[in-house]
Amino acid sequence: MTFKLKYQLIVCTLIAVWASAALYALVLDVSFAQLLLVTGFASLVAIVLCHYVFDGVAKRFVALETGLLNFRDNEFGVSLAVDGKDEISHLAALYNETSNKLRQEKQWIYQRELMLDKVLQSSPLAVMLLDNSERVIFANASARELLAQGSRIEGAALESLLETLPQTMVEAIRSGRDGLFSVQKDDDEQGSEAWHLSHGSFLMNGNQHKLLLFKQLTRELSRQEVQTWKKVIRVISHELNNSLAPISSMVHSGRLLAEQHGDTRLVKVFETIGERASHLNSFILGYAKFAKLPQPNRSRVDWQGFVDSLAGQWAFKVEGSLPDTPGFFDPAQMQQVLINLLKNAAESGSIGDDISLQVKTLENGVLVEVCDRGSGMSEAVLTQALLPFYSTKGEGTGLGLALCREIVEAHDGRISLSNRAGGGLKVSFFLPG
Repeated sequence: MTFKLKYQLIVCTLIAVWASAALYALVLDVSFAQLLLVTGFASLVAIVLCHYVFDGVAKRFVALETGLLNFRDNEFGVSLAVDGKDEISHLAALYNETSNKLRQEKQWIYQRELMLDKVLQSSPLAVMLLDNSERVIFANASARELLAQGSRIEGAALESLLETLPQTMVEAIRSGRDGLFSVQKDDDEQGSEAWHLSHGSFLMNGNQHKLLLFKQLTRELSRQEVQTWKKVIRVISHELNNSLAPISSMVHSGRLLAEQHGDTRLVKVFETIGERASHLNSFILGYAKFAKLPQPNRSRVDWQGFVDSLAGQWAFKVEGSLPDTPGFFDPAQMQQVLINLLKNAAESGSIGDDISLQVKTLENGVLVEVCDRGSGMSEAVLTQALLPFYSTKGEGTGLGLALCREIVEAHDGRISLSNRAGGGLKVSFFLPG
């Protein structure tokens, strides 16, 4: 482009020179040889001056052209030298101002994209984006874990993914409607998980895209359930405490009066009332502990030393080898969980040699299993055993397994119960690494 302008300027200059020479010849009546000599010399001078003057302009036009080509390639790091006050220098200054603004906006957009990608990748919400041919063009870490055990699925056809997914999930995806579905977990992560699937669609770059959002509701439902139980417990504890305080005071006064009058039968009555009130008070304190369980104070814990500390309290055997990698949990709270589970196993009728503890290392955490060969549980009991107040023991408070569940879920884990083939119970809980 700049060379065409250069030659056009030379041609125009030469035309002007020749026109001036012709006019000069007509006015002064010079000879042809003189005219030719003057015209040739003027033309040479004009060409040299045009080359000299235009070379600087040409370089500045080339720089401006290069900068604009960089704009087209989304590169805004090039600045032009501004060394004058002419029109081209003014144009270069405007270019530099535009370049700086675009560079700042590009950096801001890049930072926002990084933040958005970080949020999406770390979100527990599984996000998958499909193009108009139903191929995956984006899937965050949660979606890859849910749909492909962590493998990358970008570029894969949706139909090929559906071949490996549970039927309930396939039906939810193909329905095209928002709704709930449940997924049965494998042997290492027993139980079922509740999920909510949202379908969305929008235009991007002129093409229709589909957005699938998978939200796990199991933990949220469990959390809401536990919060409801805690509220009930707090209300009951408050009302019972309001009644127990005056009863204990009156029992103490009544017992003193009975002793003064020597009425042994009345003393015995007051002692029995006091004993039952004390028992009820300890019962309430146990529920209050469950309702006010503190957040776990997690730390790195050596599995061998942790299990050895339990061996002195309950009889059990360790199946397999313990993980070399330390666990990450609150040792006091997790000890309470295992003490409750080992105690239940011992009270189930199982002998010590049949009670086992196993810690399995998984890709994203550990799975702890406590097994026994006791009487097991009926299906009805299995569905209720983790709820507060529920107990099959005559003297039970229904707090043991409920407290275990609360502690495990406070560690972002999950717990499940199942009967063993050949008799007995297996309690499994997963702790993320």
